[in-house]
Amino acid sequence: MTIHEYGKENDKVIVLIHPSVVMWDYFEYVIPLMEKKYHLIIPAIPGYDPDVKNDFTSVEEISKELEDWLIRHGLSNVTCLYGCSMGGSIVTRMLSDNKVNVQSAILDGGITPYQLPWIITRLIAVRDFLMIYIGKIGGAKLLEKAFCMDELSEDDIRYAAGVLKMMSAKTIWRTFDSCDNYSMPKDIHTDCKHIEYWVAEKEVKDRKWDIDYIRKIYPNTIFRKIKNMGHGGLAPFHPEKFVRGIERAIRQGDKK
Repeated sequence: MTIHEYGKENDKVIVLIHPSVVMWDYFEYVIPLMEKKYHLIIPAIPGYDPDVKNDFTSVEEISKELEDWLIRHGLSNVTCLYGCSMGGSIVTRMLSDNKVNVQSAILDGGITPYQLPWIITRLIAVRDFLMIYIGKIGGAKLLEKAFCMDELSEDDIRYAAGVLKMMSAKTIWRTFDSCDNYSMPKDIHTDCKHIEYWVAEKEVKDRKWDIDYIRKIYPNTIFRKIKNMGHGGLAPFHPEKFVRGIERAIRQGDKK
């Protein structure tokens, strides 16, 4: 897994994990706002790395690989661990592993494992795979017709189409199957001092099960609704607001 680092001279470590169907440059507008103050760790998740041809593995495997990398490089004290959507799945799993010392964590529309019968999870995985694979085949024009693209410019739509073209069928299947069904320890414990779950106003209904699950496993989580926002829209479209949210979470973690 390729790891991109910025602000290596700074003491406070922030790990930023991107969602699916984008690359690590999802954080391109955030980096210049934070790199002078923080040591940013941004992994290029397997299957979404433009520089390495590989496939997505699983939430569990990627979490372990990132944990091992942080420990190996002497960066096991993490000031803030952030993940959006798929990235939120990885953060959820990392918190339960409790292998790195995380002061504050943010799950931005984080996906949690379904608590449903196995056959139902298979049907959902097939539905999600077909929806994304059709977008991969159809390209930008089909994406524009088939999906809600209100917040996206033509360049954004072409970017999404390019990422889909790069993604293998195996990556598409594994991403949605794993994010919806990853395993969690039987007895869940984390030493993280401060956890927040961010939910965009336009996705509140879609995230209901995820919110209920996080409330159950991490009962001290603070839930914040982001007004006038769609899923995953904060970092790329409102980077200043994103940074303010990260720094607020860090301050809250400092107090505990």
